[in-house]
Amino acid sequence: MKLILTSEVSGLGAPGDVVTVKDGYGRNYLLPRGYAIKWTRGGEKQIATIKKARSTREIRDLGTAQEVAAQLKSLRVTLKTRAGEAGRLFGSITTGDVAEAVKAAGGPDLDRRRIEITNTIKSTGSHRVSVRLHPEVSAALDIEVVAA
Repeated sequence: MKLILTSEVSGLGAPGDVVTVKDGYGRNYLLPRGYAIKWTRGGEKQIATIKKARSTREIRDLGTAQEVAAQLKSLRVTLKTRAGEAGRLFGSITTGDVAEAVKAAGGPDLDRRRIEITNTIKSTGSHRVSVRLHPEVSAALDIEVVAA
């Protein structure tokens, strides 16, 4: 199945890329979630607008991405949330929560879609998330989850 990506999918591509995937993956995952649209000749025209929108959101160059990565590395991010007695959270921490906490801690304004939480955060304590700043630059960010 040939698709045009409308948002970044880890391991597959960036918005505006034309990819070929297995039918089930495209039909059951990418299309329903809005990560891709079916490839057509008319859809080729949409690629230019998707790539233009991506370039305005994307960090401009490698140097800037490395500066932001250094800034994130030195940043201490504390996220306050509701938790039970044993430190177990009511719900879990989302990428949107992390983006807001980084901004509140004085860090750069991050796009929540660029933040990757590998293990679901459902307890208090120190956790590590990664942020894809540029195709060549990824930064690790330590966050401290505390009970409010």
